[in-house]
Amino acid sequence: MFRNQYDTDVTTWSPAGRLFQVEYAMEAVKQGSAAIGLRSKTHVVLACVNKANSELSSHQKKIFKVDDHIGVAIAGLTADGRVLSRYMRSECINYSYTYESPLPVGRLVVQLADKAQVCTQRSWKRPYGVGLLVAGLDESGAHLYYNCPSGNYFEYQAFAIGSRSQAAKTYLERRFENFTGSSREDLIKDALIATRETLQDQETVQQLIDDFEIVREEEVAPPEFQPATEQDAGADQGPPADEGAGADQGVAPMDI
Repeated sequence: MFRNQYDTDVTTWSPAGRLFQVEYAMEAVKQGSAAIGLRSKTHVVLACVNKANSELSSHQKKIFKVDDHIGVAIAGLTADGRVLSRYMRSECINYSYTYESPLPVGRLVVQLADKAQVCTQRSWKRPYGVGLLVAGLDESGAHLYYNCPSGNYFEYQAFAIGSRSQAAKTYLERRFENFTGSSREDLIKDALIATRETLQDQETVQQLIDDFEIVREEEVAPPEFQPATEQDAGADQGPPADEGAGADQGVAPMDI
């Protein structure tokens, strides 16, 4: 991928008007394990594929909790994603301390994009080699943003990044019109199916999808066979945790 003298510095433009170092950073995102996000009016779900480097090692964390109302999934260089998530946490804490209210998701995304853009304009820095799906809830509703290493950001109804993400995008494009009115359980199921599309070995994720459907069927019992007290107790228990979506417990609570 060597491009002669035009890819040795991030500030050097090619005659075609391209910054090859920025494009290389975007290529690093494509080489990372897949991350998927989708949202409805009231919920946002993040899912990712955690791959271990070898059978002897554990996988690296790919979904991070930023604040009580914001979570982020990454694809690309995990170390860069960890640094940026720590920066996002700091911004949320500072805003909450100053204004005694949660930081709006859109404002945090703009600050993150500005930080990434600086690295494309300084010769002594390199672009961050990570793409981030930022999911959150604020007063204006549910949001899902994609932050690019180039400093651009976009808001999506559903999106997928990382290796083999095109198959997940194809599934999401077929289904995205139904996401607006979907419940949390429906979003989790769609996230699992989209994750399955990015994998060569789909049997494991398919088993998770089957188990998820079985759990939902067991929780929804006919009302004529349940006393009123049991119905109330079942309502308090709530839906199952988002373990099948690839997120750790307590990573990104997205409920209002």
